[in-house]
Amino acid sequence: MDIRQPNDVEMETIRELSPQSIFDGTLGAVMPTKEKIDNLITPLLERGSYYLIAVEDTTLMGWVLVGTNKDQFTESINGFIYELYVIEAYRGKGISKRLMTAAINQVREEGYDEVGLNVFSGNDDAIQLYEKIGFNVKTFSMSLPLK
Repeated sequence: MDIRQPNDVEMETIRELSPQSIFDGTLGAVMPTKEKIDNLITPLLERGSYYLIAVEDTTLMGWVLVGTNKDQFTESINGFIYELYVIEAYRGKGISKRLMTAAINQVREEGYDEVGLNVFSGNDDAIQLYEKIGFNVKTFSMSLPLK
């Protein structure tokens, strides 16, 4: 398995599958349109974020979207993982861990002191992966449904 940046055809596949990525990551709470995905992802890519993909031969197995983010409290710029997704048929093979390790190494090489991410509450598989890698809870985001 190789981890590298995607070509144009692979980028199109990522954009096609991104709604499913968000749906899975939010445990079925959100199914964005392709237009919404484009509105979220395009500005990130324009500001220098990039994908790393896991491929075997020509088969795309998953990806991670790496970029930067400004800490709302300290205003420092840190590395940030915006999206991690492994296509269902390839889950359970350690691909998520390899993608995360590659992303963290990239962020470290780019000179950042920290890398952050957000994870949907209840996504226990993702939370366990991130904790095994060494991530710690830094903040909680809470909401109160009014309807």
